[in-house]
Amino acid sequence: MTHDHDLVLRPTPAQITAALNPPPGRNGGDLVVETLAGLGATTVFGLPGQHALGMFDALRRSSLRYVGLRVENNAGFAADAYGRVTGEAAPLLLSTGPGALMSLAALQEAAAASAPVLGIGSQIPVAGLGGARKGYLHELPDQPASFRDVVKSVHTVRSQSQIPSAIAAAWKSALTAPHGPVWVEIPQDVLLAETSLPVVTAPDATPDDLPPRPELTALAAHLLSHAERPVIIAGGGVVRSDASGKLRLLAERLNAPVVTTFGGKGAFPWNHPLSLQSWLEDRHTTDFLEEADVLLVIGSGLGELSSNYHTFRPRGRVIQIEADLGKLESNHPAVGIHADARLALQALLETVEDRPDASARERVRELLAKVAARIAGQNLTLEQQILSSVRQALPADSPSFWDMTILAYWAWSAFDAQGPNLMHSAQGAGGLGYGFPAALGAAAADPTRPVLAVSGDGGALYSIAELATAKQYDLPVTWLIIDDGGYGILREYMTDAFGQPTATELHRPDYVALAESFGVTGLHTIPETLQDDLTRALNTPGPSVVVLPAVLRMFAPTHLG
Repeated sequence: MTHDHDLVLRPTPAQITAALNPPPGRNGGDLVVETLAGLGATTVFGLPGQHALGMFDALRRSSLRYVGLRVENNAGFAADAYGRVTGEAAPLLLSTGPGALMSLAALQEAAAASAPVLGIGSQIPVAGLGGARKGYLHELPDQPASFRDVVKSVHTVRSQSQIPSAIAAAWKSALTAPHGPVWVEIPQDVLLAETSLPVVTAPDATPDDLPPRPELTALAAHLLSHAERPVIIAGGGVVRSDASGKLRLLAERLNAPVVTTFGGKGAFPWNHPLSLQSWLEDRHTTDFLEEADVLLVIGSGLGELSSNYHTFRPRGRVIQIEADLGKLESNHPAVGIHADARLALQALLETVEDRPDASARERVRELLAKVAARIAGQNLTLEQQILSSVRQALPADSPSFWDMTILAYWAWSAFDAQGPNLMHSAQGAGGLGYGFPAALGAAAADPTRPVLAVSGDGGALYSIAELATAKQYDLPVTWLIIDDGGYGILREYMTDAFGQPTATELHRPDYVALAESFGVTGLHTIPETLQDDLTRALNTPGPSVVVLPAVLRMFAPTHLG
C-alpha cells in the first residue's frame, strides 16, 4: 500500500547533472543564501561581522537584495516591519556574540508583536561549541541560551549538510501561527569552508494550519447568536491573519460592537457604526466591555494595555480565539479556542445566526460621546490638533511606524489607521528606537508609497545612525521627530508620582542640521504648519526629517482610581 507521503519526485536528468556538477567557488554561506532564495526570500537585512563573512560573501553570488543597517538592533526592527507588512519571513543576517546580542531587544518586540523574523547568526568555530572555552573572539559559553527566552525556536547547525534543513525548519516555525522570530546559528568554519554539495533548490517549509475545533466554534456560535449584548475585541491576530473582512461580516451579522486593541489597529473600520474605535484606556469603554453578556476576543491575550491595566473584569461569558496557546485563558476564564483568527472567523460565519439588534449602534454612539466629552474636558487641543494634522497629511494607504513617545500613546487610542496592517508601534515590548528603522524596513518592502515614522527626541537618538541607511538606499521615509527636550512620557510619569522628574532631560542635537549632514532633507515646523510641511515631505521622493518642537501631555488615565 502506497501513501501520499511516501511518494518522492524523481529528479530530472538536468537536475542529476546539476547535482553532480555544482558550480565551483561556493562555501557554506552559499548554502544559506540558496536556501533563503529557494524558500522565497527576496530581501535580507543585517550587518556583517568577522564570523559571518561567509554569508555576506555569498550574497554577491545570489539574487537576494541586501539592506544593511548601522546597528544590529535597528536591523532587527527593520526586519520586524518587513515581516509585518508582507506577512513573509524576514531574514536577518548577523555576526556572533556582541552582534547577535545587540538584536535581542528587536527580537523581543518581534516576539511580542508576532512578527516573522528569521534571524541567522554566525557562531564561533565548531570546536568551541558547547562551552569548550577555547578563547575565540566573541565566544559565549552558551549563545543559544540568550535567545531561547525571546524567540519561538532556536536551531544550531554543526555541518554544511544541516544548513538547508535548519533554515527551512526555522522558516516554517516563523510562519506557523502565531508568527514570531526564530534564530539559526552557524559556526564560522562551517560558513567559510568550500562546499561540494549541490545547489539548494526548493526546500519544503509550508507552515502548518491551525484550525479551530468544530465543537468549540459550534458552542461559540450558539452563545453569540443568542446573546443580548455581544461585543467583540479584535486584536493583532485579526490583522496578521488577514481576517478583517471576515470580522466585519461577523460583527454586522451579530450587530456586535467592535473595539480594536492597539496591536489590532485597522482590523475594523474606524467610522463604522459598530466601531468602538480603540479607546481601551478609557473607563467608559472598560465599563461597556464589562456589561457584555458574551464577549468575543479574537487574536488578543487581553494583556496589560488591552485590559486597561488589568482593571477590566468581564461579567459575561468570554470566548477567546488565540493562536498563541500560552495566551489562551491566561488572564480570564473563557471558552478558549486555539486557532488562527481567519480560520476561526470563517467557522463562525458558517454557523452563526443573524442577530437583529436596533439598539447596538445607538449604544456605540453613546459610548463614543462619553469618551469625547472626557477628553474635551482636559484642555488637550494641541495634542488633538497635531494628531489630526498627521492623519490629514498621511496618504490613506501609507503605513506608519510609531516609537514609544507621547504622540504614539495618543495614536494608540485616537488615530484612524484607515485600514489593516497600516499602523505599527513598539507597544508589544515597549523598547525605544523602533519607529525610524522599522519604517525603513517597510519602505524596503514597498518603495512605491511613502512611509511615516514618528519618534520623540529621546527615541530618535537611538536610531540617528540609520539616516545613513535611508540615504544610501534612497528609502521614501519621512521621519517626524517631536522634540520636547527629554523623555517626555517619563517626565510626566515621574512628575505625577514624585512631584518632579529625574534623569529625563536631554541635551540634543539640531536634528535638521544633522539630517542635512547625511544628505537628507530636514526642516523645522510648528503645529500650525505641520500638516502642510508633512504633506510636502511625504510627497517628495527619498528620505526626509521634519522636526516639531512641542511639549505634549497625555490624557488622564482611568485605571488609577
